[in-house]
Amino acid sequence: MRAVVQRVAHATVTVEGEVVGAIQGGMLILLGVGPTDQPADAVWLAKKIAGLRIFNDENGKMNLSLADCSGAALVVSQFTLYGDCRKGRRPSFVGAAHPSLAKPMYEQFCIDLAAQGVQHVQRGVFGADMKVELLNDGPVTLIIDSP
Repeated sequence: MRAVVQRVAHATVTVEGEVVGAIQGGMLILLGVGPTDQPADAVWLAKKIAGLRIFNDENGKMNLSLADCSGAALVVSQFTLYGDCRKGRRPSFVGAAHPSLAKPMYEQFCIDLAAQGVQHVQRGVFGADMKVELLNDGPVTLIIDSP
């Protein structure tokens, strides 16, 4: 699994003009699933992300996790994270998992993230054409791959 994690002041995801997920303060997580990913990858990644100390403490140091500061997460599925741009000008997405595998893994990741103490987990709509708006805070942006 691959995630792009952004610390945000706010973020929303809209499908066909309707807001389907929104958070005020926390993380926007763009999540891609690879063809060999297993449920253990979802657990590992959820634990890693929930524990990332990227939120400021009382001294302004990045020392608090999402669970520590009761922040929210907005998780958006994004197969394009597995796009391969090394040849030509059109990306190849053969490295992304088929939706029949990716959707349950995406759902499992969201469940696992909540199980790690993240109280507010919002979601996009798997496979939909989504519009994502965010205000990156910092900016803080990280890319994390499961083992």
